[in-house]
Amino acid sequence: MTREENPTNQRTMPAVSIMTARTGASAKINELGMRPMQELAYAQRGEQFLLIKSPPASGKSRALMFIALDKIHNQGLKQAIIVVPERSIGGSFADERLTEHGFGADWVVRPQWNLCNAPGEDNGRVAKSKIKAVGEFLASVDQVLVCTHATFRFAVEEFGVEAFDGRLIAVDEFHHVSSNPENKLGSQLGQLIARGKCHIVAMTGSYFRGDAVAVLAPEDEARFVTVSYTYYDQLNGYQWLKSLDIGYFFYTGPYIDAITRVLDPAFKTIVHIPNVNARESLGDKQREVEDIMSSLGEWKGVDHATGFHLVQLPAAEGGRVLRVADLVDDRDPAQRSKVLAALKDPAHKNDRDHVDIIVALGMAKEGFDWIWCEHALTIGYRSSLTEIVQIIGRATRDAPGKERSRFSNLIAEPAADDAVVADAVNDTLKAIAASLLMEQVLAPRFEFTPKDAGPKEGFDYGDGGYVEGRSNVGVNAKTGAVHVEINGLATPKSEEAARICREDLTELITSFIQDKPSVERGLFDQEGTLAEELTQVRLGKIVRDRFPKLDENDQEAIRQHAIAVLNLTQQAKQQLADADARGEQGSTSLIDGVRKFVNVRDLDIDLIDRINPFGAAYEILAKAMDEKTLRQVQASIAAKRLAIPVDEARELAKRALIFKKERGRNPDINAQDPWEKRMAEGVAALMRYTQQQKAAQARRDANV
Repeated sequence: MTREENPTNQRTMPAVSIMTARTGASAKINELGMRPMQELAYAQRGEQFLLIKSPPASGKSRALMFIALDKIHNQGLKQAIIVVPERSIGGSFADERLTEHGFGADWVVRPQWNLCNAPGEDNGRVAKSKIKAVGEFLASVDQVLVCTHATFRFAVEEFGVEAFDGRLIAVDEFHHVSSNPENKLGSQLGQLIARGKCHIVAMTGSYFRGDAVAVLAPEDEARFVTVSYTYYDQLNGYQWLKSLDIGYFFYTGPYIDAITRVLDPAFKTIVHIPNVNARESLGDKQREVEDIMSSLGEWKGVDHATGFHLVQLPAAEGGRVLRVADLVDDRDPAQRSKVLAALKDPAHKNDRDHVDIIVALGMAKEGFDWIWCEHALTIGYRSSLTEIVQIIGRATRDAPGKERSRFSNLIAEPAADDAVVADAVNDTLKAIAASLLMEQVLAPRFEFTPKDAGPKEGFDYGDGGYVEGRSNVGVNAKTGAVHVEINGLATPKSEEAARICREDLTELITSFIQDKPSVERGLFDQEGTLAEELTQVRLGKIVRDRFPKLDENDQEAIRQHAIAVLNLTQQAKQQLADADARGEQGSTSLIDGVRKFVNVRDLDIDLIDRINPFGAAYEILAKAMDEKTLRQVQASIAAKRLAIPVDEARELAKRALIFKKERGRNPDINAQDPWEKRMAEGVAALMRYTQQQKAAQARRDANV
């Protein structure tokens, strides 16, 4: 079959593949009915401002119930207001009989106070009745209200921040908030924090935004106590789910012609079609849904009780009738509400056969709870990596008999004569960035220290134990954490820098891998780009821009910790790929690859900085795209390549000063070492910029 006959690649490579240990720890409950993440969060229930960073399906909603009830019954707060981004998520906060599992109170939301179920819009035209209902709730003796972000924003405008004194405000999917003054919810939360008379619990599965704007202002974020529970903690502790695969598929022509090669009706699937304005869209969203159903089989009507479409598979595939939920069709609000109600019906929560495929556009992403989903299929690319993480979360719920889940992204290949080739290249770079991000999200928790820092309690350092004089590596079998000693590692001095190294490295790495110059040069100019240029100059600039108030020592410590996480994970993944190529079987958990790599026991900062963090991603892309397409991408990137910009030249000059202090001489522009040569080029470029500025100033002075 030729490439023209096959609308997708004949062979595609998953960018991420992880096997879990299935310890069952994520599902184990304590004497109060709390799972591990919920227990961690509940331990911080007395904090006024609490940030919970935890992946989908880890139990954030119920953790909030425990905390909210304690604040109302034991901490003197009057009420709890739960704020969610969209109406479908309101179902996650339905009544729960917590006393059945040992807790001291049940979670009860009176029907009139769950405004996600009330009629009316929840966007720029929030129904006045909902705003009025918030006011009535504030004046009542009832304890809990659930509403959307939009309803809450309008209610704060209507009643003022002082109306929420003495109450808990719990914001789900907190990454929707932004420190940008134009973000109304973020501005209102800033006012509530400054007033200091309410409690705030913020919850999110991905504490970063696609637009690179901070979620909170630094002074506000510093007031929050953080509870972090990683994707690795969650997946490794599952009872049923054994593996997660994440793959990128490139197609030519209309995506409808390629979708059957990735949409397998044997898997419970959520399909997210592209926005009507996206390059991959065919221009008619409802027609696209109909075409997807036609590609599966013969339409047999609609189930009147649920609103689900009935589609019969061909006889060759067993002739089974699929139940397809259409969340794209918004022409009939009553029909759409029926479908949503059927999906949220608690009577069918544990019924695997209730629905087979869900087709959505803007819905069924964050907070959408369908435990049976085995495949999240996204057509085209979305605006942010946050959204991708949220979509992946739809397929990572643990459920009886569900051993495998996957996320697939179907992306249009660049076309040589296409006017939108730049968009296609951008999508390709986003695919790489997403795969890199997920490798960090799925990695175990690293604890880095300088060499000879001493052993950590609870860590196994292998045969012979901890040995002074070498870079030791220890593993905590209970938590999965890895302690790595690195020669020459800078240590954070301030409490804030230590917190960042402990909790926020994923967010920092996200900024790095969304930095287009870094991805472009790291992937497609590997001969002309030095690893140090990426790991020191580009990442160094990102750290300084993100944490400008920290001193240089702390900024450098954060940079080194971030690049260590990035590169250790990349190298572990390469170890696993090499093992697969040799035909070695057994556990392919990412943690095993980390252990194999770090056991070389000779890690130092020079080694880490000399590894191109994008190298493994390029190899995967090379396997998943043919030579012609790769050349198109490379040519597009090369066309935009520029000389050394002034900020990069300035950073290279700073690195040259460090070089001079260490070596007693300036970097040589004719040196054999490419990094030394690059630093010298940066110094020369900065001198040229300085001379140009002086000449320009002289001309201005002469004209005065």
